[in-house]
Amino acid sequence: MKSVEARVSGLVFDQKQQQHVVVLREAEGERVLPIWIGPAEALAIQRLLSGQAFPRPLTHDLFALVLEGLHARVTRVTIVEVREGTFFATLVIEREKSVLSIDARPSDSVAIALRTQAPLFVNEELLQAPPEEGSELAPTPDEPPPAPPTEEDKAEQLRRFLEKLNPEDFGKFQM
Repeated sequence: MKSVEARVSGLVFDQKQQQHVVVLREAEGERVLPIWIGPAEALAIQRLLSGQAFPRPLTHDLFALVLEGLHARVTRVTIVEVREGTFFATLVIEREKSVLSIDARPSDSVAIALRTQAPLFVNEELLQAPPEEGSELAPTPDEPPPAPPTEEDKAEQLRRFLEKLNPEDFGKFQM
């Protein structure tokens, strides 16, 4: 399996799927790999790309701090394959003379690679031609992903859900 070095080209929001997409582009070419990711990972990646400081360490920061404390480092992140629509990645971690390869989600792997400044690679078979200008997946690096829902938004969604419930939805209970 041949892999090529890649960079994060940008983040987009796929309106059709209602999901965030991180777009990886080969370092020495034009081919890309779009990977659909969750909003938390999109926000973490966006903040790392834009250099925004976090008020408290997030999971990816915590992971990097633990590695640093153990005198270990991420030496490589590779997006290795896609099976049944799910992408798989590996983190290669070195400590002293030990090398450990860990299966990980690509979204976490990309965020960790950015946080630890580890090189990012993609299995060449996964790369495809770049999206056309104006397509839904064309990278727009200056456009941050939509903000995650606020507590007020979540409360409003819950209120609307509860209003639609009937007492029968809860079943019959005996006490």
